[in-house]
Amino acid sequence: MSKQAQQVETLFCHETDRGYQIVPQRDGERLFRGILELKETSAGPRPGRFVVKNGSSEKPRNPDEFIELARGADRIRISQQTSRDGRAELKEMLSGYQLDATAVRTCRLCANKGEYSPISSETAIDAGNEYICPDCATEELERELAFRGDLTGAAQDRLEDLLLEVQDLERITNLLKGRLDPDLTKFDEISANVDDVELQRVDSLNLHPGVQNLLESRFETLLPVQSLAVQNGLLDGDDQLVVSATATGKTLVGEMTGLDRVLNGQGKMLFLVPLVALANQKHEDFEEEYGDLANVTIRVGASRVRDDGNNFDPSADIIVGTYEGIDHALRTGRDLGDIGTVVIDEVHTLQEQERGHRLDGLISRLKYYCERRAKRKQEYGGAQWVYLSATVGNPRDLAGALEANLVEFEERPVALERHVTFASGQEKPNIENKLVKREFDRESSKGYRGQTIIFTNSRRRCHEISRKLEYNAAPYHAGLDYGRRKKVERMFAEQELSAVVTTAALAAGVDFPASQVIFDSLAMGIEWLTVQEFHQMLGRAGRPDYHDRGKVYVLVEPDGSYHNSMEMSEDEVAFKLLKGEMEDVRTLYDESAAIEETLANVTVGGKAAKRLNDRMIGDVPTKHAVGKLLEYEFIDGFSPTHLGRVITSHFLAPDEAFRIVDGIRKDKHPFDIVADLELFGDDE
Repeated sequence: MSKQAQQVETLFCHETDRGYQIVPQRDGERLFRGILELKETSAGPRPGRFVVKNGSSEKPRNPDEFIELARGADRIRISQQTSRDGRAELKEMLSGYQLDATAVRTCRLCANKGEYSPISSETAIDAGNEYICPDCATEELERELAFRGDLTGAAQDRLEDLLLEVQDLERITNLLKGRLDPDLTKFDEISANVDDVELQRVDSLNLHPGVQNLLESRFETLLPVQSLAVQNGLLDGDDQLVVSATATGKTLVGEMTGLDRVLNGQGKMLFLVPLVALANQKHEDFEEEYGDLANVTIRVGASRVRDDGNNFDPSADIIVGTYEGIDHALRTGRDLGDIGTVVIDEVHTLQEQERGHRLDGLISRLKYYCERRAKRKQEYGGAQWVYLSATVGNPRDLAGALEANLVEFEERPVALERHVTFASGQEKPNIENKLVKREFDRESSKGYRGQTIIFTNSRRRCHEISRKLEYNAAPYHAGLDYGRRKKVERMFAEQELSAVVTTAALAAGVDFPASQVIFDSLAMGIEWLTVQEFHQMLGRAGRPDYHDRGKVYVLVEPDGSYHNSMEMSEDEVAFKLLKGEMEDVRTLYDESAAIEETLANVTVGGKAAKRLNDRMIGDVPTKHAVGKLLEYEFIDGFSPTHLGRVITSHFLAPDEAFRIVDGIRKDKHPFDIVADLELFGDDE
């Protein structure tokens, strides 16, 4: 004992119901645990019984060995959890041997395990009725997480970091019970920032008088991103890729040059968007804003099924369309007239698996159409292209691929808070209700109440959540008829709705001036969001003319997913999205996409199909695709067969086409053929 006693750094004493637990430590490690009982003598309290514990067994030792141990220790510490009488008794006993001891704040849970863990105001974790050490607090948190369902690494790390930061176990576990604590749920804040841009005076633009007068009646100067576009050759006819956050005014860049060219007789404007809902809204906006100056028409994807020409006037000055609506017109040989400006909104759609290759092909086919038109009509100079996006990870590369000047503006008009909290799918509507009410009850310095967009992963869930919100709210998705969607848009604009609950339709830019965005789900359908989609959605929160700041709440279901094909869980995805880098915009081609686009290029360009393929953003294996088209009898030489023409006009992938043909040959009812296609899609 004597050699061991000389090497003890700390001798820790802690009161128990059996006496005093004794823990000697060396190099931060426990040497053993002992129990010391004191006895009263005429000289005061003295060691009466001393045992060393080894597992469940106890070995009696001579009480004098405790004194030898204490004399060899560098320091003696008594837990403050020891009663006042107990501390006094121990100190009196030790002073009888001319030994000093200091009372220290320690972790009771560690002490009960025979560990010595001193805690300070910097390390103590509030556990309700006592303070414990960080290790024990983390263990308590892990037990709570295991009880509620395991969180994966990133989410658990986040909670443990918060625990050490706020030093309050109950506040952290309350996050798992849907309690809203803004100081804890806040993940980060994206500060408002203003780039130093020389603003362009509107009266210096020298536009057509119709456009000039319209702009001068609204503004004295252009917004920064609009000024940058003008300074980079917008009004000189240069093609541009404009990358700028939501609500910075980039849409007017395309409108301004497009309308100017229309009124100067340089060809019509095409304004193209990915979704019907966006086309409808933009068509209505253009008619209201520019209807006195130009004729406006609309061409959407519904024409893929029924091309009767209703509501579409190809001779109009401004054609608002979906990508597929205009592509269908090209694939079916419609004459779109002289095109002076093509605005491609949401150009980052190029990277989407389903729609990306079709936009890539559309751009190539539309450029081919404009170039052929310009060659035939010498007085028509061809089209100017303006590409718009809020989210591009590789803007310089994309601008190069599109052969456009890059106009990049990184200003964030208002600050944006991002929050994370944890809840099950059943608990989420209750949390959303609290957040919506809290936001709607506030008014900004600009006089607007806070309104919310809730993103979820299905139309059914949209209705479920909107019914559970106490304040007036509405679902909004592509399954609603046009009139109902317009009513929701009007009610939101007039602040009659506290919230809209939507699927992906709003992410691409339908104009709801919301101050708050809530992610009920981080999936769209059965696919997790990409970083780009996530940023596109959260960018809807906070508008400079309406709000002082934007708020984003990500509601995470621990270990949750929405389909057995999803490899990650929602808590893993949440922190990947919050911390992730924006994906590069690239178009990737599998065999099916390559065949579909090559068939469309043959249909539009004939022998020029290879040239159309070569100018696309993605790498299309032209030789292989042409070989397959010949094998499938979709083309005959450089012309589509009758079957090929039907397939390309309905945007069918080869496997879909074969299933339809097989069903027709077997004399199946059309409904059964459609059902087969749906089931095939589910199997995929």
